[in-house]
Amino acid sequence: MAGDFLAHMAASSHARAQAARAACPEARMLELAHAQAPAPVLQLTPGSFGLIAEVKLRSPAAGALGQSDADVAKRVRAYAAAGAAAVSVLTEPERFDGSLEHLRCAAAELAPLAVPAMRKDFLVDPYQIAEARAAGAGGVLLIVRMLAQDVLETMIERARELGLFALLETFDAEDIARLQAVTARVGTAGLLAGVNCRDLVTLEVVPSRLETLAPRLPRTLPRVAESGVANAEDARRMGAAGYDLALVGSALMRAPDPAALATAMKVAGAAGRKALGRQEHERP
Repeated sequence: MAGDFLAHMAASSHARAQAARAACPEARMLELAHAQAPAPVLQLTPGSFGLIAEVKLRSPAAGALGQSDADVAKRVRAYAAAGAAAVSVLTEPERFDGSLEHLRCAAAELAPLAVPAMRKDFLVDPYQIAEARAAGAGGVLLIVRMLAQDVLETMIERARELGLFALLETFDAEDIARLQAVTARVGTAGLLAGVNCRDLVTLEVVPSRLETLAPRLPRTLPRVAESGVANAEDARRMGAAGYDLALVGSALMRAPDPAALATAMKVAGAAGRKALGRQEHERP
């Protein structure tokens, strides 16, 4: 069941946060976070199509995707060379073989290239936002349906305090309504709105959900298509549906030449955005 999966991941994340807090009190973690050099800023060009390229060594649905931890540095450099707007790094250890060390490695490689690293995890505690910044992250992903409204608002404010962007991930229309309610209260600065088309019951992707839900996303936020973007044609459709970026993990991890695929996706997505712009201009 969807609730069971997210509940399990939330419980595991709470346990990790508690263990981390016991090892490093929150006040100290915040000191470490504030002591970091500013992270690269997420650069988005209006009317273009960007890519958040992902480092994901394992997927619960697809199994192993990466060869080893040593792959991280080489891979993030290739993503940056292909023009990725940001690099998403899984830090969840149980189901995704991720770690904060992967995030530190990626952030260190990306900082000289002016590309931010984003911590992707099942974050449930503001402590984990500070933990991400202390590891060098420039952004975090927050799953809207996992967090009570007050907790989500607190985590957004913590991200802003530390100079991080936050990708708010939704799965359905109800999640999008919650996202809109939260942004109405806290504003839109530093936020992105994402739709993940993975079915949380089967863990299979349902790409059609991306296009179905795109019109519901607020136009005041950059819109991100998550999961279900496997090739350049998929990216073109996402651009034509109104998305500003795609977050792509499994397809890039499996690609023989991930930089080439990333480049092709960016070009195709931009063509889709351009076609959408023409259609909107021609409407009476």
